[in-house]
Amino acid sequence: MLFADYAGWNGFLGTRGSFMLDLLFLAMFAVLPVMGWSIYLVKYRKNYSLHKRVQLTLAVILLLSVLLFEVDMRLSSTKWTERAEPSPYFTPDVWCGAKYALMIHLLFAIPTPLLWIYTIVKALRNFPSPPVPSDYSGQHIKTARLAAMGMVLTAVTGWCFYWMAFVAT
Repeated sequence: MLFADYAGWNGFLGTRGSFMLDLLFLAMFAVLPVMGWSIYLVKYRKNYSLHKRVQLTLAVILLLSVLLFEVDMRLSSTKWTERAEPSPYFTPDVWCGAKYALMIHLLFAIPTPLLWIYTIVKALRNFPSPPVPSDYSGQHIKTARLAAMGMVLTAVTGWCFYWMAFVAT
């Protein structure tokens, strides 16, 4: 097999996390404030065009990051469970704190990108170009709020899982 000996790159934060885990961990610290700024732009500054560009840029960056993360997780011969073994919150072959934290994280991490994609596609189809408020604005605000809340919860639960699995000793 071509990648049979690929053990993944060790992270750069001084934890047991892999490079991609560390990268996503830090990326969410950047994504949330940028997302908040984008919401501020549209809500208070009425800068719809910049809001659109920022949201599309964030979506592409997150999509590429998650794809690279998944490729790394699938190709690496070193599984996350091996990196988590020294954690007091991890026990192999049984349900434990780290695994519960991962499941809670996945409850947000799986539907949130789908909701974000839905929100973006509907916005692209229903707002004029350049973007301005329309009859669709009310619906967009509802789905965008859900997507933003999902992103925050994805980040927070991801940080909790990361700490429990790869930082705690």
